[in-house]
Amino acid sequence: MNYDQAGPRPAFSLSSVGYNSGMIIHPIPPVYDKDSRVLILGSFPSFKSRETGFFYGHPQNRFWKVLASVFQEETPKTIDGKKDFLLRNHVAVWDVIRSCDIEGSSDASIRNVVPNDLQTIMSSAEIKEIYVNGKTAYKFYEKYMYPKIKKEAIVLPSTSPANAAWDLEHLVNAWQCIKGCH
Repeated sequence: MNYDQAGPRPAFSLSSVGYNSGMIIHPIPPVYDKDSRVLILGSFPSFKSRETGFFYGHPQNRFWKVLASVFQEETPKTIDGKKDFLLRNHVAVWDVIRSCDIEGSSDASIRNVVPNDLQTIMSSAEIKEIYVNGKTAYKFYEKYMYPKIKKEAIVLPSTSPANAAWDLEHLVNAWQCIKGCH
């Protein structure tokens, strides 16, 4: 399966995905295929995700547990397992931001945003719904992506550990809506 159909990505090292403040280029290609029906967008990968080379790589982020509960499957552990899980469930995943100035993993510090281009995903898959993982992703989606693709996004509560007001059970209940698009 071809997980990166969006074309070449810039080469990177751990220093270019780094923790310190400065311009960081998104190092993770989107995951999708022609059968994807749901697109989930985050804002920008955390330092831990940039370090591990895949989405929602921080062990406290509840994204994988939430999706596994929604689809009534075991939580995938490996990158390949996560990719297979997403594609099997017709879910595409990417982020709104292609590059930005950011300090560590702080969404509040994001500046000088260059958005990703969703056109490749939108023209390759029949995406029925776009969901954003949290309010920061929604803010940047509305500013940079909605004007181009004219498709509303549905905001879901963030799976980030910083969103401590939402426990796992409530997150799973809120995220159930992603199942209805298959």
